[in-house]
Amino acid sequence: MTATVNDKHTVLPPTDLEEMLDVGRFLDGLTQPAALVGPDGQKVPLPPEAFNVLRDVVEAMRVGKAITVAPVDQLLTTQEAANFLGISRPTLVRLLEEGALPYERTTGGRHRRIRLQDVVSYQQRKRGERRASLSDLVGEASSAGLYDQDAESYREALRQARADLRGERG
Repeated sequence: MTATVNDKHTVLPPTDLEEMLDVGRFLDGLTQPAALVGPDGQKVPLPPEAFNVLRDVVEAMRVGKAITVAPVDQLLTTQEAANFLGISRPTLVRLLEEGALPYERTTGGRHRRIRLQDVVSYQQRKRGERRASLSDLVGEASSAGLYDQDAESYREALRQARADLRGERG
């Protein structure tokens, strides 16, 4: 099914995912880009970039996600950018006002527009920061010997802590 949302091309996943699962399995088995074959039998090789996009689209649709195709210079409203990032619109506006994301004002100066490319860059930067923080935490925990204990030791320590809280020290 296809729907138009704010001049973008949005494709909803099929209600019966079996065909998409078949296409996904087929693409998973390929080691190099495929070719398109027209109804007249004419074959055109898919460039690697188009092949990779096709794989990404099929993978998303296999799990029931809709896909929107938009140019990276597409201007988004604050609500669209917030939805893309999975945050509230007020949080996005705060990020804009703090300078975390560049934006443009519309011709009356009343509304803000954010380039999709800037939203994607912000998302990637934040993911990198989260990964680095997690890596630091794991390193600290490892240095502190927290990975040296087995699960049963943690369960026993938890039981003991609960007993201490109840005043049943034993």
